[in-house]
Amino acid sequence: MRIIKAKLVSISPYSQSRHHATPKLDKEGPEKYEERTWKERLHVNKDTNTVYIPPMCFKNCLSEAAKYLAIQIPGKGKSTYTKHFEAGVLVVNPVDLKINPDEVQGEWYFVPSDGKRGSGKRVMKCFPAINKWEAEVEFLILDDTITQDVFIKHLEEAGKFIGVGRFRPRNNGFYGRFKIESVTME
Repeated sequence: MRIIKAKLVSISPYSQSRHHATPKLDKEGPEKYEERTWKERLHVNKDTNTVYIPPMCFKNCLSEAAKYLAIQIPGKGKSTYTKHFEAGVLVVNPVDLKINPDEVQGEWYFVPSDGKRGSGKRVMKCFPAINKWEAEVEFLILDDTITQDVFIKHLEEAGKFIGVGRFRPRNNGFYGRFKIESVTME
């Protein structure tokens, strides 16, 4: 097993949309409920009171990049790196953004009430948005087929074309894009 630490820096804002089930107050309308609870969409570490990105966001981002790129493994015929990234890469620690939730601004959008693009009824929702972020992500590489150069190529492309969070490029958005500032391998 190898550990690769990548310092990532945003090239577009990052937004979260964590599900929450905060109950409505008596006689509270939908708009007042949204105003009161929109920050519940943030992933917050209760111990440090800082916003974090769940580890699976980066693992899934890399897996999607491997599917998107479909780069063939030299000497292995038509085999690509996809299954090696899906099963052979882990991110186990939340990625702390060192941002207090009170510093996060909200953005209001008129979105489908069921969350499905093109569906009928629309409602106003507020989503947390972080304009600039940077973080160090620790990737555990369990599969020796993934060399450091292959990993870096996939991570670079993941930052451009896949992204993390709500409204990322993979989901027809443009938030959650990042670039690699540095990489170290242990």
